[in-house]
Amino acid sequence: MPPEIDRRTALAGLGAGIVSAGAIRPTDAADDPPPRRARRFQDGRSPWPLCLDTATIRPTTLLDKIRIAAEAGFDAIEPWDGELRDFEREGGSLPDLRRRIEDAGLFVPSVIGLWNAIPPTRAEWDAGLPATRDRMRMASAIGARHVQVIPQPARPAPEFDLAWASARYRDLLVMGLEEFDLNPAMVFVQFLPGVARLGQAAAIALDADHPKARIIPDVFHMHIGDSGFSGLRQLQGDFIAIFQFNDAPATPAKSDLKDEHRVFPGDGILPLEQCLRDLRDIGFERCVSLELYNPGYWKRNPLEVAKEGRRKTLAVIERALA
Repeated sequence: MPPEIDRRTALAGLGAGIVSAGAIRPTDAADDPPPRRARRFQDGRSPWPLCLDTATIRPTTLLDKIRIAAEAGFDAIEPWDGELRDFEREGGSLPDLRRRIEDAGLFVPSVIGLWNAIPPTRAEWDAGLPATRDRMRMASAIGARHVQVIPQPARPAPEFDLAWASARYRDLLVMGLEEFDLNPAMVFVQFLPGVARLGQAAAIALDADHPKARIIPDVFHMHIGDSGFSGLRQLQGDFIAIFQFNDAPATPAKSDLKDEHRVFPGDGILPLEQCLRDLRDIGFERCVSLELYNPGYWKRNPLEVAKEGRRKTLAVIERALA
């Protein structure tokens, strides 16, 4: 077996603090024998279940999004907390919604999200706990496996304390797992200074010192946040809760890209095939989730958008793993 990587060495190697026996791959792991044959999805065409993030077809009602996800051929659906809240306010039952999702042949790998879940001060943390618990309640009620932790509103990076964030993320893990049977997972977003990069999210998750710490990479934010893509190879597959998938166009310039510029996988310039090969090689086995915020797609027939998104995602997967 290869020597175990100590914490100091891993920190130095990844710069942003990606460290943990459960998250970092041994340096010579590429020489290890391939893992056991994974399950197959999409009629054997993918080693990962395909998920539809409901933002991709945003103008549609939640019940229609469930129907569309199933009809378009997805395995899972990733709704937003606001949709669940609106569903309840309109008289809907979340346990009934869970049954609708399951009856459609879908599951919920993740709900977006725990907004401002890690604010910078104790007073803000305490004040936000009721809303955080309520979002966890809703996610748990529909059978979600993970809920996304969005740390705080944008503010200057020097104000963000990674040690504080790690301690609060651990609190969220304990709360989610013990009270709601739900696994919170850290996200990173380019416009959130302090948690804008893969390494920063990984550092928070790993320093939480909890076996269920997870992160959720998004290829778009890896690109515009200058994380790069090779860091995926340093992780263990189980450290990733879900992989958010899309593409970025060649123009506008990277510095000017916004979420609205996301395009279907394969229609842009990102190294998606290499990312998928890296995910396979590190043993990632959870969902690849199509997440788009393109207003042009929102103007189209949502079923056709979902079908095209699934078709193009599968095409990239098949090219990557051929």
